Amino acid sequence: MNRKSLLFILIFLIFSPFIASAQKTLSTLNQSLRYSLYSRLGLKVIPVQVSDTTYKVQFIIEKVEENPDFNAFSFSFSILNSYDEEITPEKVNLLTASDLSADTDRHWFFEKTIDIQSTSPLAIVLLTALDTRQGDEYVYHTDLKSPFVSGIPDFGIYFSNEVPFDQNYININESLLFKTVRRPSIQSFYYPIQFDVPFPPMETRPADVPKELEVVNQGDFFANTPRKIEEEGYFFFQTDTLAPAGILLKSSHDAFPKVKDWDEMIQMVTYISTRKEHETLLLASDKKKALDEYWINLTRNPDTAKELIRNYFRMVEFANILFTDFKEGWKTDRGMVYIVMGPPQEVNFYMDREVWTYSGMDATSKIKFTFVRSKTLLTPHFYTLNRSRAYQPIWFKNISQWRSGRMAF
Repeated sequence: MNRKSLLFILIFLIFSPFIASAQKTLSTLNQSLRYSLYSRLGLKVIPVQVSDTTYKVQFIIEKVEENPDFNAFSFSFSILNSYDEEITPEKVNLLTASDLSADTDRHWFFEKTIDIQSTSPLAIVLLTALDTRQGDEYVYHTDLKSPFVSGIPDFGIYFSNEVPFDQNYININESLLFKTVRRPSIQSFYYPIQFDVPFPPMETRPADVPKELEVVNQGDFFANTPRKIEEEGYFFFQTDTLAPAGILLKSSHDAFPKVKDWDEMIQMVTYISTRKEHETLLLASDKKKALDEYWINLTRNPDTAKELIRNYFRMVEFANILFTDFKEGWKTDRGMVYIVMGPPQEVNFYMDREVWTYSGMDATSKIKFTFVRSKTLLTPHFYTLNRSRAYQPIWFKNISQWRSGRMAF
């Protein structure tokens, strides 16, 4: 089958459901597969700035499914000027096997050079992977230019096999490779800080903000030389300290994204515990014994307790993988909602927010969690929950289900 035929099939499969309905735009795409527990692929788009208008865009597809067949998927990308711009067939660029930069045990990797008009105020890259076996559409996007992007780094981070590093975190004592476009060295800043657990969705008072933030300037290191990460905290890398662009990387213990020990496990159960239960766990001299009693007291059944533990910490692990920024994923607003409520049924992105939709208290109602996007130097993908007391009924309902061992995803 030639490239033109493949492109025709891809366009037909993607657009046929929309021909008789609403226009297909980035904001109308349901991106819930991005957070599904059963996704077969994990997508990431990483841009590197080459010049004022030119970007090297890296498309990384993680092979979550065991031994996936490349030909079972159709990959494409689009460049959009708005979250509400219609994604028409002529904007779809097919990625075929001949475009692959690497095919490893864990990843397929494409790389394309893209030019953006200097006058364009907004530019978004959309990566699409269509599973042709059942029609599942995986999508991932990132802004090249927007009010929430301070700048795009002119360097990239890579695994030892030179595939772009697509994780939000690194385990301590692991090494990474940095490649620059214009400068020979990179500046490293280390922040040895631990953050508190977020307030629940119905708590409307402002979160506590650290009065002081320790920053350790670790100096320059040369590109193309492996860099070992040895401290827990988070790092911010730049080639130019006067520029607004850099890369944030969270460093965690060697068990991350899984739980490390009993002390960490106690911290994590705060979302489904009463204040008294959590204080008792924190003060316990024998943490393992206290936790065993805690789970049994919740369920009154050892088998149900084991299943509850497995399900709860599975959600913690996924939250760490999906939502880690300078905080561990389970401590972020999105991670908290994900753990308690489970994966959302619908996920929609807009330039200034991300909206999750769940079934409500009855079969006909829906509840939405809106995460507001904030502009920060550290990351262009920082979101905080728009809190409301209206969340209280559904939140307590889900916590009750967790505590009875009936919440499973």
